[in-house]
Amino acid sequence: MNRKWMQRLGAVAVVTAGLLLASAPVAQAQNWLHPDSAGRTNQSIFRPLEDWPAPNDYRAGSGAPGGRYWQQKVDYRIETSIDTVAHAVSGSEHITYHNNSPDVLDYLWVQLDQNVRSIEHSRTYKLRGALPEEIDPRARRWLGVDPFDGGYDITRVQVVGEDGRLADAAYRINSTLMKVSLPYPVMPGESTELEIDWSFLIPDNGRGAKEEVSDGWIYENAQWFPRLSVYDDVNGWQTDQFLGRGEFYLEFGDYDVQITVPANHIVEATGVLQNPEDVLTSTQRERLRAAYTSRTPVYIVEPDEVMTAASRPTQDGTLTWHYVAKNVRDFAWASSKTFVWDAAGFQYRPDQQPIAVHSLYPRDAMPLWNEISTLAVLQTLETYGRMAFEYPYPKATNINGPVGGMEYPMVAFCGARPRGDVEGGYSDGMKYALIGVTIHEVGHNWFPMIVNSDERKWTWMDEGLNTFLQHYAEVDLDPEFPRWRGSPQQIVEYMRDPDQVPIMTHSDLIHKDFGNNGYTKPAAGLTMLREAVLGPEVFDEAFSGYAQRWAFKKPQPSDFFRSMDEGAGEDMAWMWRGWFYTTHANDQKVADVTRQSTEELLGSAERGRYYYRIKLQNEGGLVTPVQMDVTFEDGTVERIDLPVDVWRANEKEFVFGLFTDDELTKVVVDPDGWFADIDRDDNEWVAQTT
Repeated sequence: MNRKWMQRLGAVAVVTAGLLLASAPVAQAQNWLHPDSAGRTNQSIFRPLEDWPAPNDYRAGSGAPGGRYWQQKVDYRIETSIDTVAHAVSGSEHITYHNNSPDVLDYLWVQLDQNVRSIEHSRTYKLRGALPEEIDPRARRWLGVDPFDGGYDITRVQVVGEDGRLADAAYRINSTLMKVSLPYPVMPGESTELEIDWSFLIPDNGRGAKEEVSDGWIYENAQWFPRLSVYDDVNGWQTDQFLGRGEFYLEFGDYDVQITVPANHIVEATGVLQNPEDVLTSTQRERLRAAYTSRTPVYIVEPDEVMTAASRPTQDGTLTWHYVAKNVRDFAWASSKTFVWDAAGFQYRPDQQPIAVHSLYPRDAMPLWNEISTLAVLQTLETYGRMAFEYPYPKATNINGPVGGMEYPMVAFCGARPRGDVEGGYSDGMKYALIGVTIHEVGHNWFPMIVNSDERKWTWMDEGLNTFLQHYAEVDLDPEFPRWRGSPQQIVEYMRDPDQVPIMTHSDLIHKDFGNNGYTKPAAGLTMLREAVLGPEVFDEAFSGYAQRWAFKKPQPSDFFRSMDEGAGEDMAWMWRGWFYTTHANDQKVADVTRQSTEELLGSAERGRYYYRIKLQNEGGLVTPVQMDVTFEDGTVERIDLPVDVWRANEKEFVFGLFTDDELTKVVVDPDGWFADIDRDDNEWVAQTT
């Protein structure tokens, strides 16, 4: 602040406190934005949130894991193979379930996500409504096609009995879930083992899919094996069905996976390759060693080497790729003979083992992918490492194929490709699209692959937090990056929609505009807090504190809110209630500006010639801080920042007082759009000229 403004502010502090606060109306029901006079209860927006569960031994009031916090662990040994003629995946898995809970478990629930595409089992197919009366001619050719009949063919479910032998288990399939009865209970601190054999047809689209490109087929396999449901202190068994939108909630564990594919295929997967000598050439292994010491991408399989004899140890039969991953909550893989492959290394410190960064893509994806993908992955590691925590896994991979954008531990599937219709092979828009989707999907390693939130219920806890960080990584990589999701200025139109639902709505109950609800609005709210309320230093400390205390654990929404409050040293109930739990919008108005002679008011002009009263009215449903630019007759503009607390006594109106020697010519509230005011027509007052 300059000295002139400090003098003005001092005058306000001394005089306005006496004049305005003394005359301020007592907070009664009519001064609340959302009164309930019949209920005669506290209806202040600033009151504590009633929806948060009481703190307990598992989840502390500070937002941190409690002293008795626990979570289950599930380990997998899987042997799987791909049939490139039938386009099918089959496998056999051995599961070890560790019961770290204080509860006795008589059965296990298993997720069968592939059943979302099973005509026999899918609820999603049954939820499709009738066709509309008018159909776009371009869509008609798809409507006569029978739905893809995929889903699991489960041929064996066995449990290890008390005698150590495998015995057939009783099980029941309920759409995308399977209940497995145990021959004896799993006591606290004990474990049980089971085995499942299964197969499924790979669909043409979805989170895992197949695609034929110029050189052959690409197979991306995700949510591809039966996975244990979560048992936690909040839900017990989390048995929300997979309907296609609410994504993941899984247990951490160790994976040992062997993937058998045609010998001419390249495979990339979650985890660390255990047998490079068997599946890579000596040249490829040497190139990998060189790549990990370079921030500039190095080809492991060059474009002109794709499908040549020199690119593979053998061209005949099959090869088995062996991957091991520790402390991950899922496993994904891709296989194709079409892959170009480049790699680089990343280090947070010179003495650190390099993190392996990979990009795999068909030649159809060039020249875009070879120029952009790996650099975008490297930037993600850097920015997210700074704003949340350093990437803990040994590698990060981006793979181009049929999936437009999905995330798994250490592996991202992204679909952007050049269209070949512009000079150079791709437009700026396509470049920014690949940067954005890569940063977003790789960024999901932090949320929710490590900070393990429940995506089946709360889309915003991973998509919103990730979208918030994505913007900062984008502009770190390219300062000219277009402002897309994550800015309050871009959420205004959605905030005007009377048919939206609160962010705190379960994923499968968001009936429209899923992207704005789960991605843009929560990200915009966090951007507002960082840039216009708390400031970057305070916000970053609180946000990274939340991320670090919940890394490799399972936070709930209240854990995030409480952790942010504690880390920032602010009670932000007004923000969480208004932005996350309601659909109210911000609409501040400059209702009136009046001037009085200071001589008349105080009997002296020592404080300045004029005393201005700026009447602000809150015509929206939210309360937010007030940012106000005041312009003086000499053309100078000064910023006035008022805390959200100005609305505590009266949520509908606040009168700000200002001493000055200069006449005011203009007042503007929310001048930079940080608070997403939905009606800017009443944000400005201009003095009448005579």
